[in-house]
Amino acid sequence: MTDIRESSALPADPRLEGHGLLLRLWDPDSETDVDAWLRGLLDPDFLRWNTPLRTITDAAGARESLRAKAADAEAGTGLTLCVTDAGDGTVLGQIGLNAIDRVQSAGNIGYWVLPEARGRQVATRSLLLVSRWAFTELGLHRLELGHALGHEASCRIAERCGFLYEGTLRGAMWEAGRRDAWRDVHRHGRLATDPEPRVGERA
Repeated sequence: MTDIRESSALPADPRLEGHGLLLRLWDPDSETDVDAWLRGLLDPDFLRWNTPLRTITDAAGARESLRAKAADAEAGTGLTLCVTDAGDGTVLGQIGLNAIDRVQSAGNIGYWVLPEARGRQVATRSLLLVSRWAFTELGLHRLELGHALGHEASCRIAERCGFLYEGTLRGAMWEAGRRDAWRDVHRHGRLATDPEPRVGERA
């Protein structure tokens, strides 16, 4: 019988391509990547819907954060990908497959898009790519996605990508900019056995 730990490692240099996008690992030594990562984390719209576990305000902190993400990938517990335009390599945002549990065959997906790339279905296209890869290449059975109650854009993206609304988690996320107050979260889920969503619908 195969030990579940033998299949816990993630690909060393995953590159997912499709829907006009190329998803790759972030490079902590790239000034372009560090700048894009920092801008994404400081974006007011991102901070409206998310309160990071650790506050990052400068390039040094952003670089350290990216190195921590690389360590998660090496440990097989999470994979954070840089979303780029497949044509010219412009950084558009990020998508992460986190809390990977090989025993339960599950993972959690989160994403954000840089302000200048919004309105181009970047999150939708990225979510379709990563979901398919997680099911077919990693062999996961279940993917989960959560967003703050009221974040209608994220809700629409999740549903268009086949993530069904499964309920509301009470007090499951910090309020914006606070670590002493909580708000509710919409939970969405998609199974490997669910039908593939239609591609090309606007989000």
